[in-house]
Amino acid sequence: MTPDDLSLALYNIVLPLAEAARAGSSDEIAREDITLERPKNRDHGDWASNLAMKFGKKLGVNPRELATSVVAALGEIDGVAGAEVAGPGFINIRLDAAAAGALAQTIVEAGSTYGQGSSLDGETINLEFVSANPTGPLHIGHTRWAALGDSLGRVLRAAGAKVANEYYINDAGNQMDNFGASILAAIRGQETPENGYPGAYITELGAAVLAAHPEITALDDQAALDLAREAGYQLQLGEIRESLARFNVHFDVWFSERTLHAEGENGAPSAIDASIDRLREQGHVYDKDDAIWVRTTDFGDDKDRVIRRGNGVFTYFAADAAYYLNKGDRGFQHKIYLLGADHHGYVHRLKAVAGAAGDNPERDIEVLIGQLVSINGARLSKRAGNIIELNDLQAWLGTDALRYSLARYPADSPISLDPDLLKKRTNDNPVFYVQYAHARTCAVARNAAESGVDRSTFAPELLVHESESALLGALQEFPRIVAQAATLREPHRVARYIEEVASLYHRWYDACRVLPFGDEAVGDLHRTRLWLNDATGTVLRNGLDLLGVSAPERM
Repeated sequence: MTPDDLSLALYNIVLPLAEAARAGSSDEIAREDITLERPKNRDHGDWASNLAMKFGKKLGVNPRELATSVVAALGEIDGVAGAEVAGPGFINIRLDAAAAGALAQTIVEAGSTYGQGSSLDGETINLEFVSANPTGPLHIGHTRWAALGDSLGRVLRAAGAKVANEYYINDAGNQMDNFGASILAAIRGQETPENGYPGAYITELGAAVLAAHPEITALDDQAALDLAREAGYQLQLGEIRESLARFNVHFDVWFSERTLHAEGENGAPSAIDASIDRLREQGHVYDKDDAIWVRTTDFGDDKDRVIRRGNGVFTYFAADAAYYLNKGDRGFQHKIYLLGADHHGYVHRLKAVAGAAGDNPERDIEVLIGQLVSINGARLSKRAGNIIELNDLQAWLGTDALRYSLARYPADSPISLDPDLLKKRTNDNPVFYVQYAHARTCAVARNAAESGVDRSTFAPELLVHESESALLGALQEFPRIVAQAATLREPHRVARYIEEVASLYHRWYDACRVLPFGDEAVGDLHRTRLWLNDATGTVLRNGLDLLGVSAPERM
């Protein structure tokens, strides 16, 4: 019996009780209102519900009396070994061994789909993260946002949402001119210009541009600058793409800021010009001091924002507004932005854009601010000089250790990672601990095959050991954990959960044998325990995949 099965059983019990209490129509209680939780003390049962206290007043019934009625009805449900009322109306439920153990077969048969749900069915989400300027290599901050963003996208999809991972390429403006000028100076053997980009990577880009375009040395200054900027941009963006791909981070959309400034077909206005017209139609744009303003204070911003200056130059806010509208035009109902710790000022601005566009700022847009991360002993990049590069971190610590460790904490929590710990192959290292548990399930399966233990028989009523009950109870939680992580935008909940599963599995492994001992004949208990072993491996594998981390079969 799964938690969903039990929740449905409770729902079907409460509805007629509601009608009997003459508390109104049965639709006063929704299916999703029936929630279950695992008791902290397993002596209290496998599951607990507070539905009697939650609905007692609504139904006009004393909560303890309602709980007593529910407990009596639960006694007639197949798979429920017992139920009792605790305190003011808590309901503690204990499943019989067969009902609890049946989950192992359900998990194995579901395979990679176990844990997936429908809590976010129908939601179309644009998830933007990293979005680093294409003027240099990715650094340690981008590394955290990459791990968190990609893991969040995986969790959202597992909960039923349609998600597009999007990278916004800031490839317009003065920064690109300064970038191009820096590369051209390197090609010509000149000093880095004022406001330019220093670092050995610029020298490398200059050499690569010169090798690909030797004609650049014969061009006039403007033509040479244009070529250096464009060729260097493509090379640097290519490196960013490769770095993220090696980090197991994938984007569905790479959106160029340039397209927002470009004139449309047949002389049509640019996306930015069109966005100003659309916001003006909504009544949120006004003219003052030769500039064009958006009345963002109507939506909680601390001041109105200039969208085009008196000299005709668009502000960054103009691109933000056009980009937001573009996401809606592409069919995304919900937009999530994952931004760095220095972007707090963007929150009100983006919320105001949503409001001015006619959307609900509290429903249609989320801005998640991540905090800083540091790694003890990490060296500054020799190429970039003043940053710690993703490429260097990955070569030093490995993708799995980095991704797992960065996804293991809430985005709004500053973290400092210990590289010595992350490189250890001991149980003190969380990612090793979980991966080793998965590898152990695979080793047990291989050894079982050699010993003649297969899954030809499944007798869940035999799974009565305390460690089996605890492990099954944890495995039941996976779909709820995934749904919760998606709803709260907190993929770290998956990491903490699979660590608990790994701990319970190791405990079970020490207490319960899958393989026959000595000359012992293979029996149904061995075969059934193999189902539980493989179910645990499935959950660990699915959980690691949601974090973008591999699940090795041998370690």
